[in-house]
Amino acid sequence: FFMKKAISLFMTVIFVLLCFSSCGTKGLKGTHHVEMVIKNYGTVKIELDGDKAPVTVENFVNLCNNGFYNGLTFHRYVKDFVLQGGDPEGTGLGGCESSIIGEFSANGHKNTIKHKRGVISMARNQFDYNSASSQFFICLKNSCSEDLDGQYAAFGRITEGMDIIDKICENIPESDCIPADRQPVIESMKVID
Repeated sequence: FFMKKAISLFMTVIFVLLCFSSCGTKGLKGTHHVEMVIKNYGTVKIELDGDKAPVTVENFVNLCNNGFYNGLTFHRYVKDFVLQGGDPEGTGLGGCESSIIGEFSANGHKNTIKHKRGVISMARNQFDYNSASSQFFICLKNSCSEDLDGQYAAFGRITEGMDIIDKICENIPESDCIPADRQPVIESMKVID
């Protein structure tokens, strides 16, 4: 009887602590760096801006640290616009188990990162501002800003490796869903700091 009571009390304490630790989270502030290794292409270095999009950066870093992106692909390519990946289904319809708030002006959040060449941003359902989960896209041209600023949560930029992204775009077909056997594979995403 005592053991059951102790286990019950322990589980209650754990539950309350978990609840309080996730409720009202402010996200991950500051600058953070990630290295993304793309099979047969090389390493792309990304700088994340937690001061502009703390919840988005925290989500991305957590997914990276949990190995979520390892083995996933880039499934969507729109010429001179975006390269998109991070979908476990490889179709554009999947994501991780939870979604996050959209940190952009149309959703009431100040985010001054412009969607320029090399910027990384969260993909989402076009009908739900708070539906981003794991899918992200890389802007391929400076003109992306006109269509995406204020509507999507930009949260970082590529500091090294845009030549690798350009090479990928030369070797894949333009498509909302690239054939599975042609999708470039993200071998790993490693958080550096």
